[in-house]
Amino acid sequence: MSDLLRNIIRFFLFILIQVYVLNAVPHLHQLVIPYLYFLFILWLPFAVSRGWLLIISFFTGLTLDYFTLTPGLHAAACLLIGYLRPFIINILAPKDANEFTYREPSPKAMGWTPYLIYAFVLTFFHNTYLTFLEWLSFGSFFLFIQKVLSTTAISMLLIITTELLFTRKLKFRTNTA
Repeated sequence: MSDLLRNIIRFFLFILIQVYVLNAVPHLHQLVIPYLYFLFILWLPFAVSRGWLLIISFFTGLTLDYFTLTPGLHAAACLLIGYLRPFIINILAPKDANEFTYREPSPKAMGWTPYLIYAFVLTFFHNTYLTFLEWLSFGSFFLFIQKVLSTTAISMLLIITTELLFTRKLKFRTNTA
């Protein structure tokens, strides 16, 4: 299966799971909102250019905004993580080109610790920005921090569960030099 077709299928699966499963589950608390759809952006291949990454991120967020009737909130948060993703990968990627031979981020490609840091940082930024845009002011700073941390924790739990349950066949990059 080509990378393009695989990513199109992933896009629709993540959006459908977010809209029809995670958003349909009654919230455990006003502070806990499970988000998993942005894992699609985290799983995009390393070779995607920054321009295309921003376009894909914006379209992903805009698609979820369409289903949740939130004009631009998810698009802005996805655009932020699409912008930050290359910087985080450059910080966490091995400096030796021989160790960095996979096409897309995963625990197998990066190692569990760098992958979890990568996922946590982008999840934290996504949820912080999304929560800030929802509130557009800090009514209660303590409540804001609680919501960001609880949403990040549940999202990280979903990401780790997804990684453990659905292992991906990873392809090697053909040009490692």
